Amino acid sequence: METLLDILSELHPDVDFSKEQNLVERGILGSFDIVMLVTRIEEEFDTVIPARLITPDTFRSAEALYSVIQSLEDND
Repeated sequence: METLLDILSELHPDVDFSKEQNLVERGILGSFDIVMLVTRIEEEFDTVIPARLITPDTFRSAEALYSVIQSLEDND
């Protein structure tokens, strides 16, 4: 989780991603941010996020995103 929080903080250092629960809804993460995140996550965690999982719900919080990452790693 710490690696993911570091990646998120690189995008928006002023946001407390450990507490924020509405990243997309509040406009904290936009489409460009999500593209950047997917790329960084795929590189850092050596996984692929399928297009079907690139939804606002997946990116609503760091916890939600980390849960998706863990499920992808478990399926490898």
